[in-house]
Amino acid sequence: MSGHHNRTLVATISLSAAAMAVSACIPQGSGDYRINGTASSGAADIRPTESAPQLVPENEVINTTPSWSPAIVERNSRQVDGGSYMVQPGDTLSKIVSETGASLADIAAENGLSPPYILRVGQRLTIPTGLYHSVNAGETGIAIARAYGVAWSDIVAVNGLEAPYILGVGQRLKLPAGASGGGEGSYAVNNGDLSPEQRAARFSLNIDDVVTGSEPAFAQTNAGLPSNPIVRTNFAAAVDRPAAFGGRFAWPLSGATISSFGSKGGGKVNDGINIAAELGTAVGASGDGVVVYSGNEIGVFGGLVLVDHGGGWVTAYGHLGELTVARGDKVKAGQKLGSVGETGYVDRPQLHFEIRRDRKPVDPVTMLPAR
Repeated sequence: MSGHHNRTLVATISLSAAAMAVSACIPQGSGDYRINGTASSGAADIRPTESAPQLVPENEVINTTPSWSPAIVERNSRQVDGGSYMVQPGDTLSKIVSETGASLADIAAENGLSPPYILRVGQRLTIPTGLYHSVNAGETGIAIARAYGVAWSDIVAVNGLEAPYILGVGQRLKLPAGASGGGEGSYAVNNGDLSPEQRAARFSLNIDDVVTGSEPAFAQTNAGLPSNPIVRTNFAAAVDRPAAFGGRFAWPLSGATISSFGSKGGGKVNDGINIAAELGTAVGASGDGVVVYSGNEIGVFGGLVLVDHGGGWVTAYGHLGELTVARGDKVKAGQKLGSVGETGYVDRPQLHFEIRRDRKPVDPVTMLPAR
C-alpha cells in the first residue's frame, strides 16, 4: 500500500485491532497483570501474564454514551536528512522549522538555543536528522502513534514531551525508529510501507498511554512556534481536568479482593486490585473528578473508565460490561460509571481497580477506608 498522501482512520480502535496489539492471554480468572519491561518514558508496558498468543475474547461492552474518537491522522511524515543552515535576514526559528521540516525542540536542543530564540544573520545552525510528523487539528498522540505503528511512549521519550502532553497544530513530532513512512519525501523505516492492519498489529496501548496521549491537538493563536512546550491557549476540545484533588478515595463497590496489588512472583505484577462482584453490579467513582477515557481499546481490561481527580491522581476501572459515562463528564464520588462485567481477560465477573499518582500505580488499599 502506498504511503504517499494516504489517510489512516484512527477512530475508536476495535477490540480485534487491540487484540493484535496484545501478545498473550491472562490465566483465566487471575486478574493479574505484569510489567513486561519499562518503556523509555518510564511508563510500564502492561501485558498479560503468559506468552501464548491469543485474541481478545469477544465479550460485549455496552456503551450507552458516545465514546472518545480521535481525528483522522494524515501520515504526512517528512524525512529530514540533517546538515547545516545559515541564518538569513528575516529568519525566525519557526520559519527555519517550516523550511527544514525538523522540530523546533530538536533544532533548539542541537544548537543550545532557548526562548526567545534570538538568531544572528550568518549564524550557522545544525539541523538534526529524523522522520517528523506535522500535527494537525484534533489529532491525539495515541492516534499518531497508531497511524505509524509505534508506541506512544516512544514518541513521548524521543521528543522529551512533558505534562500535560497536549499537542499544538503545526507542532512537529520526531518519530521513533521502526515508524512506517507516510507523506511525500518520507520513507518507510521498516522495509517498506505498512498497511493499516499491519500498523494496528504493531501498535500497543496501555493506561499510561491513555492518560498522556488522549488529548486532541488544537490551534495556536500565533503563526509561529514560540516555545517548547508550545504555549497553549485554546482548550475548547480538551478535557477540563481538575486542578487538585481535595477529597478522599472511596471503595468503588463492595466485594472480596481476589487479587491484591503488587508482585505475584514469576515476573507477575498487578498494578491495582481485583474485586469480585455480581455481574451488573454498579461501579461508582472513587472520588470527584472528570472522565478522561471511556471505552474498550485496551483489550486486557475490556470495558475501561479512567477518572482524573486532579493533582496527578487518576483512578481506573476495568472489566466493565456497561459504560454509563463519556469522556469529559464531571462525576461525583459514588456516581455510577458503569457496571461489573466479564470483559477482557477474565472468566468471572470482577472489577480491576487502580489508583495512580503522577502516572505511577499506588496500592489502592493504602488510600481507601478500612473495611
